[in-house]
Amino acid sequence: MVIKDIKTGIIRIPLVTPFKTALRTVEHVEDLIVCVETDSGETGYGEAPATAVITGDTLGSVQTAIKDFITPAIRGMDIMDMDGIQRKLHSCILKNTSAKAAVDMALYDLYAKSLKTPLYKLLGGNAREIETDLTISVNDIPQMVSDSLEAVKKGFSILKIKVGKEGFQDVERIAAIREAVGKEVRIRVDANQGWNAKDAVRIISRMEDMGLDIDLVEQPVKAHDFEGMKYVTSRTFTRILADESVFSPEDAIRICAERAADMMNIKLMKTGGIYEALKICSIAEIYQVECMVGCMLESKIAVSAAAHLAAAKHIITAVDLDGPSLCKIDPYEGGPLYDGAKIVMNDTPGIGICRVPVTFS
Repeated sequence: MVIKDIKTGIIRIPLVTPFKTALRTVEHVEDLIVCVETDSGETGYGEAPATAVITGDTLGSVQTAIKDFITPAIRGMDIMDMDGIQRKLHSCILKNTSAKAAVDMALYDLYAKSLKTPLYKLLGGNAREIETDLTISVNDIPQMVSDSLEAVKKGFSILKIKVGKEGFQDVERIAAIREAVGKEVRIRVDANQGWNAKDAVRIISRMEDMGLDIDLVEQPVKAHDFEGMKYVTSRTFTRILADESVFSPEDAIRICAERAADMMNIKLMKTGGIYEALKICSIAEIYQVECMVGCMLESKIAVSAAAHLAAAKHIITAVDLDGPSLCKIDPYEGGPLYDGAKIVMNDTPGIGICRVPVTFS
């Protein structure tokens, strides 16, 4: 099964409600879809969002990286030479992690199809079902309480609350949500780099003193502020999750070795795909640092690739793969089943997506 060509197209899917964080507000998923074609007629699918505020990538930059650099580098290679292909993929252009991720997941899709097995089993796992949280966007407190209650009504028992815009008012947000949803619902807090280190300690300590029982706090400080992350982690009891601070295996080693965070969030768009994400899993296993698998504003293709990784690795103990739940429609056929908080893995080979309503060129 030899790589013949790589084609791309754009998909646009409206969100149920606007997605609001400390960094941006988005109303539609608008992602680049990748189709890797082989000489056998088999195809593999991948996806990349344009998340410039996090990865620096735009739809144009992703498309150009794939067309002008990645495709010429790996065209003609046998899909069974996965290590060789991945070395070419990651060395042909610097950074551009979203472009690499989209092609990487299409390659793994083909690799698993060639071996007639679901991807998560090929990666060494056997978890038939995983559970995701649901993101609650930053809004006024009554709206966030309403959104949280609606999520619980839909069967979500883990909520990820976006904060980071208004300092200590974030404590009021979390307190109101905790009172509304009760003690049984797990609450995660995502500051999206919105606080500085000292304020983060004060805010988290206040939530601890109030007994709000926060499961974890994600990326309280700026991505590059490793010392600030370590400061917060060492001065609070709540688990601290590094997200934007962890793009590469090298970042993961630093976080683990310096004990700068209690957990790490692996996102394929940051790592450049599954190949590098597996390295981070191995590092985490060595240091015994648990991981979350998360996503950007992605639709079912990219989220499903991440779900297969989550279902394969025991070091991944938290899942934030709610992208399809945030979309108004599911335009695809096949793949894992998204049933509220449950993600049930497919038995079909590869990632499982069998129909993509996109015009490729």
